[in-house]
Amino acid sequence: MINHTNKMKMLERQLSVVMTLLCCVHFHVQSSNHVEDGIRRSHFPEGFLFGTATSSYQVLDDIFFLCFQKHRSYFNFFREIYHISHFSFSELFKICCFYNGILFLYIFFPLKTKIEGAPLEDGKGSSNWDAFSHTPGKIENDENGDIADDHYHRYLEDIELMSSLGVNVYRFSISWTRILPRGIYGDINPSGIMFYNKIIDNLLLRGIEPFVTIHHHDLPLELGKRYGGWTSPLIQRDFVHFAEICFKSFGDRVKYWTTINEPSLVVDLAYMRGIFPPGHCSPPFGNCYTGNSDVEPLIVMHNMLLSHAKAVELYRKHFQAKQGGSIGIVAHAFMYEPLRDEECDRQAVNRALAFVIAWVLDPLVFGEYPDEMHSILGRQLPRFSLKEKSLIKGSLDFIGINHYGTLYAKDCSLSACPLGTDRPIRGYVETTGTRDGIPIGDETGMPKFFVVPSGMEKIVDYMKTRYHNMPMYITENGE
Repeated sequence: MINHTNKMKMLERQLSVVMTLLCCVHFHVQSSNHVEDGIRRSHFPEGFLFGTATSSYQVLDDIFFLCFQKHRSYFNFFREIYHISHFSFSELFKICCFYNGILFLYIFFPLKTKIEGAPLEDGKGSSNWDAFSHTPGKIENDENGDIADDHYHRYLEDIELMSSLGVNVYRFSISWTRILPRGIYGDINPSGIMFYNKIIDNLLLRGIEPFVTIHHHDLPLELGKRYGGWTSPLIQRDFVHFAEICFKSFGDRVKYWTTINEPSLVVDLAYMRGIFPPGHCSPPFGNCYTGNSDVEPLIVMHNMLLSHAKAVELYRKHFQAKQGGSIGIVAHAFMYEPLRDEECDRQAVNRALAFVIAWVLDPLVFGEYPDEMHSILGRQLPRFSLKEKSLIKGSLDFIGINHYGTLYAKDCSLSACPLGTDRPIRGYVETTGTRDGIPIGDETGMPKFFVVPSGMEKIVDYMKTRYHNMPMYITENGE
């Protein structure tokens, strides 16, 4: 029994690093359940990135990265590519997306919660997620990430597992409060710098490229208490301060930077629906102790975009030429199809894409919020000054795409829709995964995650066309 328990614990640990196999590869799909035989890792283009990824703190209520048992025919392909013949089919989760001729980042993810653990160890400060996850009723079963995958103590084991799987890129985020326990109001924590230095050095020792996210949702709690965190323009100064420390401390070895992970997801879950910290919302989106779901998301996004742009300006002026890296942002990117064969729903698709993706990327590429948002929100949208427009325009070296599925979009400007979807902040769009009771693709363990492989191709085409073929990485994928 003891031996069996130990084996199960080891398997769980392996799965926390391996978890979901996501493949975005240049191959021919003969049918939805069959992959052409004879594919080898050597068939991929030179420089193809086979990666794995985590975040320092991400708490989820359910399985975020999902398995589809019907794709059993892909398993031999995975085992060949990753030299993992010692894993059985039942020990791995498999997901594939298909797109010919595009160079993608190939990712593994952990199952849930944060990876690091050690929330107050070696000088680390409290984050918004530390406080939120310890608030009764905020997280299912009142769980928290105090231990999680214990990566803080077991990072060498985790890196060895990555190496044994043959991955050559590791995307991870840096905990703001492990570097700056009190944000700008306190000193740098040398133990935090040392921890990430050890991760980076050990990755490079094994031929694994670090791909670093500066901010993945965990904010110093002190910044929220002092001035409201992302709702205040003061956060821009503090974010740049944090980013500068990262560039100075790690930039000699880190060649891929992303500033913020999924800004549109943060504004939706934290400031519109209130289910992420700080838990702000207002009816009909939710019943929180404070917040305004129609206004705060616009303010928070504005501050996130300017924070990104100022960090990029700093990097380009003082670090990029010497360090030789590139910097971008990661966008949350569902694809959408019209619910009905009507022009109003085809326009709803355009608005859905604009209110999720273009809200983030249009200002960083073109210097202004998308026309689709201006036409609905008008003067409600924050304005960029001429100086700010000059700053944000072109503040990307690449786009990171997190794509987890495709949904139907229905117009709510002319049709009756549920409360919340019929509001300007949502673009007057309702999104759903079913039409006449039939799901848009294979269902998964998450209510709005459906397997629609064509959605990956369509979202890449959308980005390619709208943003003039800017370099892209698939930084997360769940189909």
